[in-house]
Amino acid sequence: MSGIDGKVVAITGAGSGIGEATALLLAERGARLVLGARRSDRLADLAGRIRQAGGVAVYASTDVTRREDLQALIDLAVERFGRLDVLVGNAGAGPISPLDDLRVDEWDRMVDVNVKGVLHGIAAALPVFRAQGTGHFVTTASTAAFRVVPAMAVYAGTKFAVRAICEGLRQEAGDSLRVTTVSPGPVDTAFAEASTNDQVRKQITETRDRIAIPAVAVANAIAFAIDQPADVDVSEIVIRPTAQS
Repeated sequence: MSGIDGKVVAITGAGSGIGEATALLLAERGARLVLGARRSDRLADLAGRIRQAGGVAVYASTDVTRREDLQALIDLAVERFGRLDVLVGNAGAGPISPLDDLRVDEWDRMVDVNVKGVLHGIAAALPVFRAQGTGHFVTTASTAAFRVVPAMAVYAGTKFAVRAICEGLRQEAGDSLRVTTVSPGPVDTAFAEASTNDQVRKQITETRDRIAIPAVAVANAIAFAIDQPADVDVSEIVIRPTAQS
């Protein structure tokens, strides 16, 4: 199936930011949405807005660190629509801090969400895609997957891992599945609020306010990859502000 209209698309991290913008854009273009995020109140509001605009959306509270939650989200897609065409793995955690802070619980959280969450999504969706003979993984990484800067060692490590996992998946996928990694630079979202280090949070906020691109710019990149013909795999997209060094 080519294009976006009619495709069944599951999105994790759909409650805000890039995930929300992606859901709204794909709904406008005729996709049937299966929304997942931890906060069900945000999902209910988003699904309501999509339906009010004439779109189709269902949702389930989803914590990507729980494998059973990802399985339930994929099961919901198949139960309601009979198939799943795309999994947008967008959930992420980024409590940035220097290693000297020794915020080990936050390191664990980033590994659990950013790496294990992606793997849980693959484990849930890959059997469905294989049975259908078609499917598309779209995963949000970061420009931190290409360049490490101070205070981002662990976060960048998780995003390097995401790129590696998705590239391995692409090579194993064969000619019937597609795998896309989208790596944004600074985006106008609440990303900075995750940092518990005051100085780092201030730096991230200042960078965001100065150069960040809107979340819909990333949503457009995701839509571009999904919209390609079935035999065209856009394997990687890097999207950043022109002012980013």
